[in-house]
Amino acid sequence: MINVTKTYLPPLREYNRFLKKIWLSRRVTNSGPLSLELERKLEKYLGVKHLFFVSNGTVALQFAMKALGLNKEIITTPFSFVASTSSIVWENCRPRFVDIDADTLCIDARRIEPAITSETQAILAVHVFGHPCDVTTIDSIAKERQLNVIYDAAHSFGVTFDNSSVLNHGDVSTLSFHATKLFHTGEGGAVVTNNDELAARIPLLRNFGYDHSSTSDAELPEVLGINGKNSELHAAMGLSILPRVKSFIRRRKAISEIYSRILGGGPLRIPVIHPRAGYNYAYYPVIFPTEEVMLKVVKQLERHGIYPRRYFYPSLNTLKYVKSGAFPVSEDISRRILCLPLYSELRRSDARKIGVLIMENV
Repeated sequence: MINVTKTYLPPLREYNRFLKKIWLSRRVTNSGPLSLELERKLEKYLGVKHLFFVSNGTVALQFAMKALGLNKEIITTPFSFVASTSSIVWENCRPRFVDIDADTLCIDARRIEPAITSETQAILAVHVFGHPCDVTTIDSIAKERQLNVIYDAAHSFGVTFDNSSVLNHGDVSTLSFHATKLFHTGEGGAVVTNNDELAARIPLLRNFGYDHSSTSDAELPEVLGINGKNSELHAAMGLSILPRVKSFIRRRKAISEIYSRILGGGPLRIPVIHPRAGYNYAYYPVIFPTEEVMLKVVKQLERHGIYPRRYFYPSLNTLKYVKSGAFPVSEDISRRILCLPLYSELRRSDARKIGVLIMENV
Protein backbone atom coordinates (compact mmCIF):
# COMPACT_ATOMS: atom_id res chain seq x y z
CA MET A 1 0.00 0.00 0.00
CA ILE A 2 1.29 3.43 -0.97
CA ASN A 3 -0.19 6.30 1.02
CA VAL A 4 0.01 10.00 0.23
CA THR A 5 2.73 10.30 2.85
CA LYS A 6 4.79 8.11 5.16
CA THR A 7 6.21 9.20 8.48
CA TYR A 8 9.98 8.95 8.62
CA LEU A 9 11.33 7.33 11.78
CA PRO A 10 15.05 7.56 12.51
CA PRO A 11 17.13 4.50 13.43
CA LEU A 12 16.28 3.49 16.98
CA ARG A 13 19.91 3.66 18.07
CA GLU A 14 20.00 7.35 17.18
CA TYR A 15 16.73 8.15 18.91
CA ASN A 16 17.87 6.13 21.94
CA ARG A 17 20.99 8.26 22.16
CA PHE A 18 18.77 11.24 23.00
CA LEU A 19 16.47 9.18 25.21
CA LYS A 20 19.45 8.25 27.39
CA LYS A 21 20.03 11.96 28.00
CA ILE A 22 16.42 12.30 29.15
CA TRP A 23 16.78 9.35 31.53
CA LEU A 24 19.94 10.86 32.96
CA SER A 25 18.55 14.37 33.39
CA ARG A 26 15.09 13.26 34.54
CA ARG A 27 13.76 16.26 32.59
CA VAL A 28 10.80 15.31 30.45
CA THR A 29 9.10 18.66 29.88
CA ASN A 30 9.11 22.36 30.89
CA SER A 31 11.75 23.61 28.44
CA GLY A 32 14.26 20.88 29.12
CA PRO A 33 17.77 20.80 27.61
CA LEU A 34 16.76 18.92 24.44
CA SER A 35 13.89 21.32 23.71
CA LEU A 36 16.24 24.27 24.11
CA GLU A 37 18.87 22.56 21.94
CA LEU A 38 16.29 21.92 19.23
CA GLU A 39 15.18 25.56 19.28
CA ARG A 40 18.77 26.79 18.88
CA LYS A 41 19.53 24.34 16.07
CA LEU A 42 16.32 25.20 14.22
CA GLU A 43 17.02 28.93 14.49
CA LYS A 44 20.42 28.34 12.92
CA TYR A 45 19.20 25.89 10.27
CA LEU A 46 16.30 28.11 9.20
CA GLY A 47 18.14 31.41 9.54
CA VAL A 48 15.65 33.09 11.90
CA LYS A 49 16.09 35.16 15.07
CA HIS A 50 13.55 33.64 17.47
CA LEU A 51 11.90 30.20 17.31
CA PHE A 52 9.71 28.70 20.03
CA PHE A 53 8.92 24.97 20.11
CA VAL A 54 5.23 24.42 20.91
CA SER A 55 2.78 21.54 21.10
CA ASN A 56 1.44 21.77 17.52
CA GLY A 57 1.00 24.04 14.53
CA THR A 58 -2.56 25.02 15.41
CA VAL A 59 -1.54 26.26 18.85
CA ALA A 60 1.29 28.15 17.12
CA LEU A 61 -1.31 30.07 15.09
CA GLN A 62 -3.32 30.81 18.21
CA PHE A 63 -0.23 32.11 20.01
CA ALA A 64 0.57 34.35 17.05
CA MET A 65 -2.89 35.94 17.19
CA LYS A 66 -2.82 36.24 20.97
CA ALA A 67 0.66 37.78 21.02
CA LEU A 68 -0.46 40.39 18.48
CA GLY A 69 -3.59 41.19 20.49
CA LEU A 70 -5.99 40.40 17.63
CA ASN A 71 -9.72 40.36 18.39
CA LYS A 72 -11.50 41.60 15.28
CA GLU A 73 -11.22 40.78 11.58
CA ILE A 74 -8.42 38.84 9.90
CA ILE A 75 -8.08 38.55 6.12
CA THR A 76 -7.21 35.00 5.10
CA THR A 77 -7.47 32.36 2.39
CA PRO A 78 -10.28 29.86 1.83
CA PHE A 79 -7.82 27.33 0.36
CA SER A 80 -5.89 25.70 3.21
CA PHE A 81 -6.16 23.11 5.94
CA VAL A 82 -9.05 23.88 8.28
CA ALA A 83 -6.76 25.00 11.14
CA SER A 84 -5.97 28.26 9.33
CA THR A 85 -9.61 29.31 9.69
CA SER A 86 -10.64 27.44 12.84
CA SER A 87 -7.80 29.09 14.79
CA ILE A 88 -9.14 32.51 13.85
CA VAL A 89 -12.64 31.62 15.02
CA TRP A 90 -11.29 29.93 18.16
CA GLU A 91 -9.52 33.16 19.08
CA ASN A 92 -12.84 35.03 18.76
CA CYS A 93 -11.75 36.80 15.59
CA ARG A 94 -13.62 36.88 12.29
CA PRO A 95 -12.13 35.43 9.09
CA ARG A 96 -12.58 37.57 6.00
CA PHE A 97 -11.77 35.50 2.96
CA VAL A 98 -9.98 36.62 -0.17
CA ASP A 99 -9.88 34.33 -3.21
CA ILE A 100 -6.69 32.64 -4.36
CA ASP A 101 -4.30 33.01 -7.26
CA ALA A 102 -5.01 30.23 -9.76
CA ASP A 103 -1.31 29.67 -10.48
CA THR A 104 0.23 29.54 -7.00
CA LEU A 105 -2.94 28.58 -5.05
CA CYS A 106 -1.91 31.09 -2.38
CA ILE A 107 -4.02 34.09 -1.40
CA ASP A 108 -4.31 36.54 -4.31
CA ALA A 109 -2.45 39.56 -2.99
CA ARG A 110 -4.13 41.81 -5.58
CA ARG A 111 -7.48 41.18 -3.92
CA ILE A 112 -6.40 41.96 -0.36
CA GLU A 113 -6.55 45.75 -0.31
CA PRO A 114 -10.15 45.98 -1.60
CA ALA A 115 -11.18 43.54 1.17
CA ILE A 116 -9.77 45.65 4.03
CA THR A 117 -12.40 47.23 6.29
CA SER A 118 -12.30 49.41 9.39
CA GLU A 119 -12.39 46.17 11.44
CA THR A 120 -9.40 44.54 9.75
CA GLN A 121 -6.44 44.03 12.08
CA ALA A 122 -4.28 41.48 10.26
CA ILE A 123 -3.61 39.30 7.27
CA LEU A 124 -3.15 35.56 7.80
CA ALA A 125 -1.69 34.21 4.57
CA VAL A 126 -0.76 30.59 3.92
CA HIS A 127 2.27 29.38 1.97
CA VAL A 128 0.12 26.66 0.40
CA PHE A 129 1.98 23.38 -0.18
CA GLY A 130 5.14 25.31 0.75
CA HIS A 131 4.85 27.71 -2.22
CA PRO A 132 5.63 31.23 -0.97
CA CYS A 133 2.85 33.79 -1.05
CA ASP A 134 3.43 37.11 -2.78
CA VAL A 135 5.25 38.27 0.36
CA THR A 136 6.52 41.47 -1.25
CA THR A 137 3.02 42.76 -2.00
CA ILE A 138 1.49 41.49 1.24
CA ASP A 139 4.19 43.03 3.41
CA SER A 140 3.85 46.32 1.50
CA ILE A 141 0.07 46.43 1.94
CA ALA A 142 0.40 45.63 5.63
CA LYS A 143 2.94 48.38 6.18
CA GLU A 144 0.88 50.97 4.34
CA ARG A 145 -2.38 50.01 6.06
CA GLN A 146 -0.78 49.35 9.48
CA LEU A 147 -1.86 45.71 9.63
CA ASN A 148 -0.13 42.76 11.24
CA VAL A 149 0.90 39.80 9.08
CA ILE A 150 0.92 36.15 10.14
CA TYR A 151 2.23 33.59 7.68
CA ASP A 152 0.95 30.05 8.15
CA ALA A 153 4.11 28.26 7.06
CA ALA A 154 3.02 24.76 8.12
CA HIS A 155 4.31 23.37 4.81
CA SER A 156 7.32 25.62 4.44
CA PHE A 157 10.14 24.11 6.45
CA GLY A 158 13.38 25.08 4.70
CA VAL A 159 11.70 27.16 1.98
CA THR A 160 13.58 30.30 0.94
CA PHE A 161 12.66 33.47 -0.92
CA ASP A 162 15.43 35.61 -2.39
CA ASN A 163 17.94 33.28 -0.72
CA SER A 164 16.57 33.99 2.77
CA SER A 165 14.13 31.97 4.84
CA VAL A 166 10.54 32.72 3.88
CA LEU A 167 9.92 32.74 7.65
CA ASN A 168 11.62 36.12 7.88
CA HIS A 169 8.59 37.85 6.34
CA GLY A 170 5.66 39.27 8.27
CA ASP A 171 5.39 39.76 12.02
CA VAL A 172 5.08 36.06 12.85
CA SER A 173 5.33 32.76 10.99
CA THR A 174 4.11 29.43 12.27
CA LEU A 175 5.33 25.91 11.52
CA SER A 176 3.83 22.45 11.94
CA PHE A 177 6.02 19.56 13.02
CA HIS A 178 3.26 16.96 12.66
CA ALA A 179 4.35 13.42 11.81
CA THR A 180 3.32 13.86 8.16
CA LYS A 181 5.58 16.85 7.60
CA LEU A 182 8.98 17.05 5.89
CA PHE A 183 10.55 17.74 9.31
CA HIS A 184 8.62 16.45 12.30
CA THR A 185 8.71 15.84 16.03
CA GLY A 186 5.78 13.39 16.04
CA GLU A 187 3.47 16.16 17.18
CA GLY A 188 4.67 19.72 17.43
CA GLY A 189 5.06 23.12 15.89
CA ALA A 190 6.84 26.42 16.27
CA VAL A 191 6.28 30.15 16.40
CA VAL A 192 8.91 32.19 14.55
CA THR A 193 9.48 35.94 14.77
CA ASN A 194 12.24 38.50 14.36
CA ASN A 195 10.39 40.93 16.64
CA ASP A 196 11.95 41.02 20.11
CA GLU A 197 8.78 42.32 21.77
CA LEU A 198 6.67 39.49 20.37
CA ALA A 199 9.43 37.02 21.23
CA ALA A 200 9.14 38.05 24.88
CA ARG A 201 5.41 37.18 24.92
CA ILE A 202 5.43 33.72 23.34
CA PRO A 203 7.17 31.85 26.21
CA LEU A 204 4.61 33.30 28.63
CA LEU A 205 1.65 32.25 26.48
CA ARG A 206 2.89 28.66 26.11
CA ASN A 207 3.55 28.20 29.86
CA PHE A 208 0.36 29.34 31.64
CA GLY A 209 1.64 32.93 31.72
CA TYR A 210 4.58 32.23 34.03
CA ASP A 211 7.82 34.12 33.52
CA HIS A 212 10.50 31.92 35.03
CA SER A 213 13.23 34.15 33.64
CA SER A 214 12.02 37.04 35.78
CA THR A 215 13.39 37.93 39.20
CA SER A 216 9.82 38.57 40.39
CA ASP A 217 7.67 36.00 42.17
CA ALA A 218 7.47 33.12 39.66
CA GLU A 219 4.35 31.79 41.39
CA LEU A 220 2.28 34.64 39.95
CA PRO A 221 1.45 34.36 36.22
CA GLU A 222 2.34 37.51 34.32
CA VAL A 223 -0.34 37.09 31.63
CA LEU A 224 -3.15 34.75 30.62
CA GLY A 225 -1.52 31.68 29.09
CA ILE A 226 -2.19 28.02 28.40
CA ASN A 227 -0.13 24.83 28.28
CA GLY A 228 1.42 24.92 24.83
CA LYS A 229 4.79 23.41 25.71
CA ASN A 230 6.24 20.34 24.07
CA SER A 231 8.19 17.48 25.62
CA GLU A 232 11.78 16.28 25.60
CA LEU A 233 10.62 13.07 23.91
CA HIS A 234 9.31 15.08 20.96
CA ALA A 235 12.43 17.23 20.89
CA ALA A 236 14.52 14.04 20.75
CA MET A 237 12.65 12.99 17.61
CA GLY A 238 13.32 16.37 16.00
CA LEU A 239 17.01 16.30 16.87
CA SER A 240 17.28 12.81 15.35
CA ILE A 241 15.61 13.89 12.10
CA LEU A 242 17.01 17.39 11.51
CA PRO A 243 20.40 16.24 10.09
CA ARG A 244 18.53 14.31 7.36
CA VAL A 245 16.26 17.08 6.09
CA LYS A 246 18.51 18.15 3.21
CA SER A 247 18.67 14.59 1.91
CA PHE A 248 14.86 14.32 2.23
CA ILE A 249 14.47 17.39 0.04
CA ARG A 250 16.86 16.02 -2.60
CA ARG A 251 14.95 12.74 -2.78
CA ARG A 252 11.56 14.45 -2.90
CA LYS A 253 12.81 16.69 -5.69
CA ALA A 254 13.93 13.64 -7.70
CA ILE A 255 10.51 12.00 -7.28
CA SER A 256 8.72 15.25 -8.17
CA GLU A 257 10.77 15.47 -11.37
CA ILE A 258 9.68 11.95 -12.31
CA TYR A 259 6.04 12.96 -11.88
CA SER A 260 6.58 16.16 -13.88
CA ARG A 261 8.23 14.32 -16.78
CA ILE A 262 5.32 11.90 -17.06
CA LEU A 263 2.44 14.29 -16.32
CA GLY A 264 3.74 17.40 -18.09
CA GLY A 265 2.46 18.62 -21.40
CA GLY A 266 -1.02 17.12 -20.98
CA PRO A 267 -4.33 18.29 -19.49
CA LEU A 268 -2.99 18.31 -15.92
CA ARG A 269 -1.59 21.32 -14.09
CA ILE A 270 0.61 21.82 -11.03
CA PRO A 271 1.13 25.03 -9.00
CA VAL A 272 3.82 27.40 -10.21
CA ILE A 273 7.02 27.57 -8.17
CA HIS A 274 8.05 31.21 -7.82
CA PRO A 275 11.36 31.84 -9.65
CA ARG A 276 12.76 33.57 -6.55
CA ALA A 277 11.84 30.69 -4.25
CA GLY A 278 13.89 27.75 -3.05
CA TYR A 279 11.27 25.02 -2.76
CA ASN A 280 11.22 22.08 -0.31
CA TYR A 281 9.10 19.65 -2.39
CA ALA A 282 6.78 19.07 0.53
CA TYR A 283 3.85 18.06 -1.71
CA TYR A 284 3.04 17.19 -5.29
CA PRO A 285 -0.45 18.57 -6.02
CA VAL A 286 -2.11 17.99 -9.40
CA ILE A 287 -5.08 19.94 -10.75
CA PHE A 288 -7.29 17.87 -13.03
CA PRO A 289 -9.50 19.16 -15.88
CA THR A 290 -12.69 18.22 -13.99
CA GLU A 291 -13.73 16.70 -10.70
CA GLU A 292 -15.11 13.70 -12.57
CA VAL A 293 -11.72 12.93 -14.15
CA MET A 294 -10.01 13.36 -10.78
CA LEU A 295 -12.41 10.94 -9.04
CA LYS A 296 -11.93 8.42 -11.86
CA VAL A 297 -8.15 8.58 -11.37
CA VAL A 298 -8.51 8.17 -7.60
CA LYS A 299 -10.59 5.04 -8.10
CA GLN A 300 -8.01 3.54 -10.46
CA LEU A 301 -5.10 4.34 -8.16
CA GLU A 302 -6.88 2.81 -5.17
CA ARG A 303 -7.40 -0.40 -7.16
CA HIS A 304 -3.61 -0.62 -7.28
CA GLY A 305 -3.19 0.07 -3.56
CA ILE A 306 -2.23 3.72 -4.09
CA TYR A 307 -3.93 6.31 -1.90
CA PRO A 308 -3.55 9.98 -2.85
CA ARG A 309 -5.49 12.64 -0.94
CA ARG A 310 -7.75 15.57 -1.74
CA TYR A 311 -5.80 18.51 -0.28
CA PHE A 312 -7.67 20.86 0.28
CA TYR A 313 -11.32 20.02 0.00
CA PRO A 314 -13.79 21.60 0.47
CA SER A 315 -13.05 25.31 0.20
CA LEU A 316 -13.06 26.76 3.72
CA ASN A 317 -15.63 29.46 2.94
CA THR A 318 -18.17 26.60 2.97
CA LEU A 319 -17.57 25.79 6.66
CA LYS A 320 -20.74 25.86 8.75
CA TYR A 321 -19.28 28.09 11.46
CA VAL A 322 -18.18 30.98 9.22
CA LYS A 323 -20.24 33.56 7.39
CA SER A 324 -18.92 34.07 3.92
CA GLY A 325 -19.72 34.54 0.27
CA ALA A 326 -18.61 32.74 -2.89
CA PHE A 327 -14.95 32.38 -3.87
CA PRO A 328 -15.03 30.79 -7.31
CA VAL A 329 -11.32 30.13 -7.84
CA SER A 330 -10.85 28.39 -4.48
CA GLU A 331 -14.09 26.45 -4.80
CA ASP A 332 -13.28 25.30 -8.33
CA ILE A 333 -9.70 24.21 -7.62
CA SER A 334 -10.60 22.50 -4.34
CA ARG A 335 -12.90 20.17 -6.29
CA ARG A 336 -10.24 19.25 -8.87
CA ILE A 337 -6.99 18.98 -6.94
CA LEU A 338 -5.23 15.87 -5.68
CA CYS A 339 -1.94 15.37 -3.85
CA LEU A 340 0.11 12.42 -5.08
CA PRO A 341 2.23 10.20 -2.81
CA LEU A 342 5.48 11.97 -1.98
CA TYR A 343 7.99 11.02 0.68
CA SER A 344 11.72 10.35 0.72
CA GLU A 345 11.35 6.56 0.94
CA LEU A 346 8.99 6.32 -2.04
CA ARG A 347 10.61 4.19 -4.73
CA ARG A 348 11.19 5.87 -8.06
CA SER A 349 9.65 2.89 -9.83
CA ASP A 350 6.46 3.46 -7.82
CA ALA A 351 6.44 7.13 -8.77
CA ARG A 352 6.70 6.14 -12.44
CA LYS A 353 3.89 3.62 -11.99
CA ILE A 354 1.67 6.27 -10.40
CA GLY A 355 2.39 8.74 -13.19
CA VAL A 356 1.62 6.18 -15.93
CA LEU A 357 -1.64 5.11 -14.24
CA ILE A 358 -2.78 8.72 -14.07
CA MET A 359 -1.99 9.43 -17.72
CA GLU A 360 -3.84 6.28 -18.77
CA ASN A 361 -7.01 7.59 -17.08
CA VAL A 362 -7.15 11.30 -17.88
